[in-house]
Amino acid sequence: MTKTTLATVADRHKAMNTWHVVDAAGRTLGRMATDIATLLMGKHRVDYTPHMLVGEGVIVVNADKVKVTGSKAETREYTYYTGFPGGLRHVKLGEYLAKDPSELVRLAVRRMLPKSTLGRKMMTRLKVYEGAAHPHVAQKPATRK
Repeated sequence: MTKTTLATVADRHKAMNTWHVVDAAGRTLGRMATDIATLLMGKHRVDYTPHMLVGEGVIVVNADKVKVTGSKAETREYTYYTGFPGGLRHVKLGEYLAKDPSELVRLAVRRMLPKSTLGRKMMTRLKVYEGAAHPHVAQKPATRK
């Protein structure tokens, strides 16, 4: 019989103090977002527990240098509703990339996380910056490819 390993509170605190830096320069948006979502959820850990926050923190730098393949920049649309009558908005991926690439990375990762309070807590552990500098040196983040 196999035994299931569940995370403890000590494991959770250890994971909460671990941070990774991901350089987005030249990386494909979707593939990078899946790697980030895996880190935030903690699925790369041996003691992954779905109902606990055992994921690690992620700092994304160079978000303005992320790339998309094919003709997605002209064809893919993001739709949102403002809450007002006639407030349905459509934004092309290329426009998003030119206007606010950090929000585009954040949006891609958010849609890969659980749609629950746990997923919202995971999103607080994601920090995205357009340039190469970030103010999280005190967390001693490990560089991730």
